[in-house]
Amino acid sequence: MNLLLVEDDDIDAMGVERALKRHRIVNPLFRARDGIEALELLRSGRVARPFLILLDLNMPRMGGIEFIREIREDPSLANAVVFVLTTSKSDEDLAAAYRSHVAGYIVKNELGDSFSGLVQMLDAYWQIVELPKSR
Repeated sequence: MNLLLVEDDDIDAMGVERALKRHRIVNPLFRARDGIEALELLRSGRVARPFLILLDLNMPRMGGIEFIREIREDPSLANAVVFVLTTSKSDEDLAAAYRSHVAGYIVKNELGDSFSGLVQMLDAYWQIVELPKSR
């Protein structure tokens, strides 16, 4: 399974990468710095199926909620598995994300100093869940 990290913060992106390495997760990791770049990666096929998206909400050009709406309207991407990974504790953001059928909403600050908890959760997730290989 490929991982697409949509994150504009370099430090958070490096934290996720380090946690993946620490836990010996060798799945290919792709990074986009905003929703527009993520859409380009997905629509061009550079991130092949099956994939899982880790999505920040607060980004320049196209934020996370707008990105989720865009992929849910695209028949070729509508069934993408998306986990929100954000600093936002806003009830509005949480509700908007779940209305857009995200698989989970994770607040970065609650993960502590590392992203180990995130990686452990993802590892457990893809061991028990079947994801479609193609549309």
